Amino acid sequence: MRVSTRGDYACRALLSLALHGGSTPTSVKDIAERTGLPQPYLEQILLALKGAGLVRSKRGVGGGYVLARPPEKLTLGQVVAAVDGPIVVGDFGEPHAGGACDHEGQCVLLSVWAEVGEHMRAHLDSYTIADMVGRVKGADARRQPFADRDSGVLPGARNASLLPEADRDGAPGGQGSVRASGAGEELAAAHDRALVPAGLA
Repeated sequence: MRVSTRGDYACRALLSLALHGGSTPTSVKDIAERTGLPQPYLEQILLALKGAGLVRSKRGVGGGYVLARPPEKLTLGQVVAAVDGPIVVGDFGEPHAGGACDHEGQCVLLSVWAEVGEHMRAHLDSYTIADMVGRVKGADARRQPFADRDSGVLPGARNASLLPEADRDGAPGGQGSVRASGAGEELAAAHDRALVPAGLA
């Protein structure tokens, strides 16, 4: 089974309504501009979705389309089936019907194809338009700048003061370590001088 262009466009149209929706109708033109879909083709798809009871339309000024039910109650399987027809692997007929089991192996394979089709329907029905809204909003959040989204601080920077000083500049000790200022620096210098042999001082 393969989702057609109509099925993909139908899901994108309903996702757009859910993202910008509520009870205010959205014109076909606005949906087409948001999604990048061709408007004439989109009009046909929305009519099919209306016929399936997935959207409602309002005519006149301020008219357009709204979802006919909450996004949580609209599955991708329902949307695809509304524009593509039943979700099946192929047009093989049903097992145990119309003499399908009269020929060697045919009945067994028809049963397998029917099971595969059922798995496809169940999988697409496990995703709702509301799920897709959540994914879109999650993807938008991940595309925000790397800086902390609440404070503008780079992740981890606010915790730098909790690290040992020697680790703040990435050098664990040695010449790259960060020493305390003031009296701490004087004590460190005196300690270093004490370690140098007298003849080399």
